[in-house]
Amino acid sequence: MPAFSIVMPCFNAAHTILDTIDSIQKQTLRDWELICVDDGSTDLTAELIADAGRRDNRIKLVRNPGKGPSAARNFGAGYTAAGTYIAFCDADDLWATDKLAGVAQQFETTPHDAVFGQIAFFVDDPAQAPVFSTVPTAPLTIDMLLGENPVCTMSNLSIRKDSFQKFGGFDPQVVHNEDLEWLIRLVGQGASVSGMQALQTWYRSNPNGLSADLTAMQAGRQHAIQTAKTFGVTPSPKAEAVYQRYLARRALRLGQDKLWAAKTAFRGLRQSPSGFLNPPRRGALTLIGAVSNLVLPRRFARALFSQ
Repeated sequence: MPAFSIVMPCFNAAHTILDTIDSIQKQTLRDWELICVDDGSTDLTAELIADAGRRDNRIKLVRNPGKGPSAARNFGAGYTAAGTYIAFCDADDLWATDKLAGVAQQFETTPHDAVFGQIAFFVDDPAQAPVFSTVPTAPLTIDMLLGENPVCTMSNLSIRKDSFQKFGGFDPQVVHNEDLEWLIRLVGQGASVSGMQALQTWYRSNPNGLSADLTAMQAGRQHAIQTAKTFGVTPSPKAEAVYQRYLARRALRLGQDKLWAAKTAFRGLRQSPSGFLNPPRRGALTLIGAVSNLVLPRRFARALFSQ
């Protein structure tokens, strides 16, 4: 039985999946299995996985009996995984070589149900990543999650398999922010989810991916808010301000409608000026960027804010 079962939902990821698999094969902790759950890809994704599996029998290709990333993760983690721990990874992200070793040590020395680390955001070259996430020193709370979710992506989260079985899987009906809704249920039921002060994951920013649809992300967050309410939690003004700041920053990076970033920035500023503006390197710079974006030439703005 492997220490880790790595669950990777895959859909038309032929251009990135070999780099992702390579980053997993370079792990210093080698006691793992990789379960690639194909979600009906029409490109060479399945063929590339199958070929990798012929060369490394730790890599397995399975077909998603449902549809969507939530169903794929549930199938991989709940019915296929043999490991003591489950680590999620998307088919376009990359891992630090010592990620699994660090996570294993954290699980062995603490009682936490799930752990995550720091993320670097990149477009083409991970060595040129200009933005890094902030890892809180305290365990996750629902209010933290309703702000700027510090886990950021499922590629950054590992959980004990018995905890996954105890607290339940993802909601297959949720496509956008399905990870947020699941994390809220996890924390709301009493799971301990803690951050590690170590860079573990490189997140590939994709202007055409699911996370680029900001309107759909907001709709998904409303579903997550309804879940939070079942645990007696509603977003604080600070959390709402932080979330609006997050949307404004993503709108700038993705080159969305010029008004979009400004509207979300001012909406957050109205909710909680101190929440939006702190820390200044995020708050003040986001506000300045959102305002200047209104007058900057589109090509210049895209070059400036995509960094």
